[in-house]
Amino acid sequence: MKLLTRNTDYAVRALSYIAMEKGKTVTAAELSEELKISWSFLRKILQILSREGLVFSIKGKGGGFKLAQPADRIFLLDLINIFQGLVRLNTCITNNKACPNIRICILKKKIDIIEDSIISELHPITLKTLLNEQNDVIQNELLNMQTR
Repeated sequence: MKLLTRNTDYAVRALSYIAMEKGKTVTAAELSEELKISWSFLRKILQILSREGLVFSIKGKGGGFKLAQPADRIFLLDLINIFQGLVRLNTCITNNKACPNIRICILKKKIDIIEDSIISELHPITLKTLLNEQNDVIQNELLNMQTR
C-alpha cells in the first residue's frame, strides 16, 4: 500500500516549483527539466491540476503555468483526493458487495480509527507549510556546512 502515488508526488513537486517562482510563468519543459520528470507524464498531471483549478494554463509564446490559488490554500489532502481518491485502507467489499459483517466487524472499527487519524494528520498540510519546512531544512543544512 502506498500513501502517496507517483502522480500525487509529482503534482506536489510541480506545484512547489511553480510556487517558488513567485508569480513567474513556468513552462512544462522547464518543470520537466528541473524536476527530472517525463514531459508527457508531467503534462497530464498539469492538465489535471488546471482542470481542478489549482494552476492557470497560459497559452502561446511566454505561456506556461502559474498557481491559481495561494500556496496556503492548496492542501495535500486535496491533492491526494484528486489523484488517488479518498484515503481508504479497506473498502470492506467482497465480490462487489458490501461485507455482511460490516456493522459488527472489530477490524473495520480499528481501520476506521486509523483512517481518521491519517486524515487528521494530513488535513492541515498545505503547499505553503511544505515549502516553509523545506526552507527550514535548507537553512539548517547551510548552517551545518558553515560550522564544519
